[in-house]
Amino acid sequence: MTVTARELNRATLSRQLLLKRHELDVVEVIRRVVALQAQHAASPYLALWNRIDGFKAEQADDAFARGAAVKATLLRMTLHAVHADDYRLFREAMQPTLYAARLGYHFAATGLTPAEGEALVPEALKFADQARTAAEMETWVEQQVGAERKAGAWWGLRAYAPLLHVPTGGPWSFGTRPSYVAARTGPVPTGRETRTEALTTLVLRYLAGFGPASVADVAQFATVQRTPVRQVLTALATLDGAVERLEGADGTALFDLPGAPRPPADTPAPPRLVAMWDSVLLAYADRSRVIPPAYRRLVIRTNGDVLPTLLVDGYVAGVWRPVDGGIEATAFHALPPAAWEGLAAEARSLTALLADRDTAVYRRFDHWWAKLALPGEAEVRVLPG
Repeated sequence: MTVTARELNRATLSRQLLLKRHELDVVEVIRRVVALQAQHAASPYLALWNRIDGFKAEQADDAFARGAAVKATLLRMTLHAVHADDYRLFREAMQPTLYAARLGYHFAATGLTPAEGEALVPEALKFADQARTAAEMETWVEQQVGAERKAGAWWGLRAYAPLLHVPTGGPWSFGTRPSYVAARTGPVPTGRETRTEALTTLVLRYLAGFGPASVADVAQFATVQRTPVRQVLTALATLDGAVERLEGADGTALFDLPGAPRPPADTPAPPRLVAMWDSVLLAYADRSRVIPPAYRRLVIRTNGDVLPTLLVDGYVAGVWRPVDGGIEATAFHALPPAAWEGLAAEARSLTALLADRDTAVYRRFDHWWAKLALPGEAEVRVLPG
């Protein structure tokens, strides 16, 4: 069966709860969409606002406070918020990547071997049995390895060791000065071996949240090597009904869960003001599923910053930022009046959410706007709050 590019777009929006807002619990939404990028503390909140009907920021506060949702370094080696029950298996699926990325060159440059780094983990977790500030963790690391090795050792351990971020207050639960606590997930995996059972779980969860998808897409989402992903998908495809094979319009082999929603290509997609680093923009090797190729460099900056975007008819059509008086929307091409009306309604809703939290959210990224090489047909409007 061949799936068109537009059908892939609509499948993604459906799985990611972006075709309409849903009356679902925050924790259930986080489980359904697999993970929320949390590199900026506000982004999970804005992602949930885009997906939940009547979303209140206090609902996310509560989920983090009671540990039903947790924040940690995971997929793509960046901070994500995930369902607490998913953390252990997701981390185990990423074990080879975590090992290579965090106990490799930079860590070794301190004079410590990967084996020495692994040996530090159990004691670090004992120390972090209660919440510890970053400064307290660094002091502990210094006591173990010396002042000259502290920075490199802590750089490796804070991602390699199973440490969760602790809610510290502020407008979005997590402040700019992080605190950590040990994840109580049982025995800590070590080494660079692939945990096939954990990777299989992650692959199935990914297909449920982002499918149909290719081997490259799955590997991109989690920063896992393609070979073990291909082996898992091949094994699942040979099982009775576990995964089905499809084909993209360009002939790319795709995989999906049988019966998973794939709405028709002409399914309406409402306008959205998408958060920075939203997973819908980053979950695929082929990002043209949501980001038109001509706009990719405008949205994804040279240092990896992914600007907050306008989603119109299911595709990125521009960027947005809060300004005095509302939301400034920069469309990369001419939009019909109905799209502007929809974006204006979204701006009013978002402004109300930000009013109680942080009206200057993402303001420190404003410097990118001066560097945008906008197309000639671009249009900028301030949508009142």
